[in-house]
Amino acid sequence: MKPGYVLSGRYKVVETLGEGGMANVYLAYDLILKRNVAVKLMRLDLRDNEAAIRRFRREAISLTELVHPNIVSIYDIDEDNGTQFLVMEYVEGMDLKSYIAQNYPLSYEQVVNIMDQVLSAVEEAHAHDIIHRDLKPQNILINADGQVKITDFGIALATSEYSLTQTNTLMGSVHYLSPEQARGSVVTKQSDIYSLGIILFELLTSRVPYQGETAVSIALKHFQNDMPSVRSFDSQIPQALENVVLKATAKNLTERYQNASEMKDDIETALSYTRSNEGKWEPASIIEDETKVLEPLSAQQVKKNIGLGDKKDGSEKDGKPKKKWSKKKKWLIWSLIAAAIFVLIIFITALAMSPKDVTVPDLQGMNETEAKTALESQQLSIGNIIRRDSTKYDKGQVISSSPTVGSSVRQDSKVDLIISKGPEKNVFGNYKGQSYAKVKSKLENKGVTVVKETKSSNSVAKGEIISQNISSKKKVVWDQTTVRFVVSSGAKKVILRDLTGYTEKSVEDYAEELGLALNIENDSSGSSSTGLVVSQEPAANTRVEAGDTLNVVLGSTSESSSSDESQQSSSSSSSESSSTNTFSVRVNIPYQASSSSTQSSTGSSESSSTMNTIQIYLQDDNHSYSDIYQQFTISSDTSVTLPFTLSGSDTGKYKIVRDGQVIAEKTDVTS
Repeated sequence: MKPGYVLSGRYKVVETLGEGGMANVYLAYDLILKRNVAVKLMRLDLRDNEAAIRRFRREAISLTELVHPNIVSIYDIDEDNGTQFLVMEYVEGMDLKSYIAQNYPLSYEQVVNIMDQVLSAVEEAHAHDIIHRDLKPQNILINADGQVKITDFGIALATSEYSLTQTNTLMGSVHYLSPEQARGSVVTKQSDIYSLGIILFELLTSRVPYQGETAVSIALKHFQNDMPSVRSFDSQIPQALENVVLKATAKNLTERYQNASEMKDDIETALSYTRSNEGKWEPASIIEDETKVLEPLSAQQVKKNIGLGDKKDGSEKDGKPKKKWSKKKKWLIWSLIAAAIFVLIIFITALAMSPKDVTVPDLQGMNETEAKTALESQQLSIGNIIRRDSTKYDKGQVISSSPTVGSSVRQDSKVDLIISKGPEKNVFGNYKGQSYAKVKSKLENKGVTVVKETKSSNSVAKGEIISQNISSKKKVVWDQTTVRFVVSSGAKKVILRDLTGYTEKSVEDYAEELGLALNIENDSSGSSSTGLVVSQEPAANTRVEAGDTLNVVLGSTSESSSSDESQQSSSSSSSESSSTNTFSVRVNIPYQASSSSTQSSTGSSESSSTMNTIQIYLQDDNHSYSDIYQQFTISSDTSVTLPFTLSGSDTGKYKIVRDGQVIAEKTDVTS
């Protein structure tokens, strides 16, 4: 991965921090949270290995529950172009291997402090039933302040079946391998404790106890050779501290620390004065009876054992003559002896070959093939298989077994398995046209994450769902699903223009553009220019939406075929013009910004910007001052045109009310 590459559009690669058997680690910069992070990216050659991916993700998810000051935190789990990666806390410092190389010899107090932090982290992980499986100084980070953080918890499980082909990786891990791991036995929490004992050995001596040219030769030494004495490297090391190494690395699990808490309590007192004269810890002696080789019995000895030997023919101990055995009787006795020996041999052979008791291994999380291999290693086989839904285990993974893990059963027994079908999937459904509020509540109760996007619509009612980004027939896992709904905010509102002077065609085009219902009337007074708009309802600057009705009045004049009628009409028009006056007044309404406190659904107080509500009162020949002429809202300074029709010397008046307060009023409006 080259520096500068951005993973998932968020994590920009800065440099390579290290390479491993299963994944490579990079320093990256989080472009959203503006911080350095460590990114562990699965190797490209494992990208298509489903088992590796499944384990990588499963183990990583299980680590998110580990929150401890001495454990590297997991921030994110994602993939980029099909390659899995983890985003982790970035620790500025070095791994413990480098720290030992640069700072050896360490004071015993430093050694105890480092081990105390490591054990505290392991104790927390074991409390969550998470076994590290690959504890070594390379997986322990230490910063400039001496704080220790363990990384790669659990990921070693995913690595184990692949690292055998990665020589460098195995050579790095085999030095800390427990005897049971080397033998291929079941890994337990005590396997981590053995590795901790080797790490303590290295902290005290700057070297590992077993060396070899190959990984196999080193692995053999873990369960064949005695642990070297750290005091042979440094005689000043307290015996109590060496005893912690010896007990942590005991070959016999019953003699090893049973848990991390025991080892932590022991090492915390190793430097105390009360333990200064402590003797060397020795494992319990194993008494082995000497094997005695029995010499074969002679015929005379056999006879003697059954009361026939060392006797002379025809005589008794008391000197009296004894009756001799016939050949037929002797043959019968030897036949019985041979038969008894044969039966005894068969009995011993049958006893040796009879099935032994074995322990059911832990099969949880394995696929069917892996479970079969694990059972066959114990001379067991798979019995009945039941498949069930599971949110914890991926499809094909073992949920549990019957008998359960750790149960003692006879060899050749069958073990029933419950295997995951994966999370339960349900048809998502079609929610178009339904109330967003009700659908949101319904889906969130099932665990769905609901995202809302609003959009104006002339055909879908406000608050109803216009569309969804998930097909209605798609099967989904509720708590793993995020849906985005486009919700109607209602018809789009626009501010009506001042249409005074528009032609009839222009008004028709404008109404069609906004989706308004148009109602046209002609001015019967004949006082205006022919065919042009002289008034409108609603007034200019009123907010309207599709479907509203727009009323306009077009000006017109009357005509006569005779000169007298024309003169009469002209006289009448002149008379009407002098008695009726139609005009308009333009008024500016200033917007006043304000803030109102509203109570949210969660009970918290929120502040939101409000619009001004405007009410206009108008009085002329056509309008009453007691009625609202027009009402609308504004969010900025707005101008309106008020139409007046006045007879003779009458005067008109108007009043502007903003949010309940009169801001403008004129009582002597004339042309």
